[in-house]
Amino acid sequence: MIDGARVRGCDGARVGSTRIAAPTVAPSHHRSLAPVPALILALIALPLESRAQGLTAAPQLSRVYSAIFDADFDAVPRLIAEACPPAPAEACQLLGVASAWWQIQVDPSTRTHDAAFNTRVEAAIAALEAWTRREPQRAEAWFYLGGALGARAQWRVLRGERLAAARDGGRIKDALERALSLDPSLDDAYIGLGLYHYYAAVAPAAARVLRRLLFLPGGDRARGLAEVLRTRNTGGLLRDDADYQLHLMYLWYEKQPPRALELLIELDQRHPRNPHFLQLRAEIQDYQLRDFDASRRSYETLLRRVQERRINLPALAEIHARLGIARLALPEDALPELHRIIEARPATPFGAVAQAQLQVGRTLERLARRDEARAAYRRAIAESPPDDPLKIAAAARAAIRTLR
Repeated sequence: MIDGARVRGCDGARVGSTRIAAPTVAPSHHRSLAPVPALILALIALPLESRAQGLTAAPQLSRVYSAIFDADFDAVPRLIAEACPPAPAEACQLLGVASAWWQIQVDPSTRTHDAAFNTRVEAAIAALEAWTRREPQRAEAWFYLGGALGARAQWRVLRGERLAAARDGGRIKDALERALSLDPSLDDAYIGLGLYHYYAAVAPAAARVLRRLLFLPGGDRARGLAEVLRTRNTGGLLRDDADYQLHLMYLWYEKQPPRALELLIELDQRHPRNPHFLQLRAEIQDYQLRDFDASRRSYETLLRRVQERRINLPALAEIHARLGIARLALPEDALPELHRIIEARPATPFGAVAQAQLQVGRTLERLARRDEARAAYRRAIAESPPDDPLKIAAAARAAIRTLR
């Protein structure tokens, strides 16, 4: 963890007492999700549990689920052991998958957790398929199978495996519809069906062709949104899931960033130890709403929680906060803090040193120190990982071309 005074930042146009930079790299989480074809996004995370009486030991499982949304991943194995039994072993396997998925989701560009996730999700799907064969009239077996397939599909979307994710889509829909036919009270199942109906309707032409080739049913935008809202309003335990998915829908497709922001604020209020929600809040305030002062305050709140030890994943949270504050402050104040990040060489978030070098280049360029800026851009290229979904090296090369 980097010690020291509160960070200042880098470059751009002045707003009040703060100088604002154009984004150097798009926000990592939103950037990874926004351009994905909508049909494929329909296949993302499905619910893990419900208020329906047909689901066994929901209170015990809910404690695990809450820890996952708190990003308290170290506590998850102990809570799973306490939950199973009485909860079904297959349900606890799925919660292990959910924990592994959220460890990816808080820093989606890194592949550190991919192998563990893939092993867990394949084992969970196999176990749940076996359960549905043993007890084909058991609604929760089909419900959890839909959840496991949905988790795998979301990961496949993130890693660009679109055809494989699309193949999962029909199976997800079938499993959840089967669960609802056996237990109509499973209101939480509507989040998965709603995502399918919504994104199948808003999909671009290429994704619609893919859907037809795979003989997948069409979508209904209004119905899909209503179904996700139904889970949010009347589901038992999946409000967090619904809020998270709704914030993406409102942000990218409904073009309502203020509503997306409200949902993230509520998630942060319920799970203040998870840095992801506050980080995304700051990004929306910056990149979508252009409320730079509010964004800076959100980043400062994130950093303060780190310093007061009131947050999980503190190393990740600190670098996100410092990079964000640096981007939104005066250039002469940004450079010392950016150099401190570079000297610390943090392992997380993905490409942190390369991102800091890129911001240094932008800052120096705005200070008319062009030779130094060019050198910083070259360092950003050298520090960029070979597989770089953030395209840091590409941004640095483009900046070098524009220098005069």
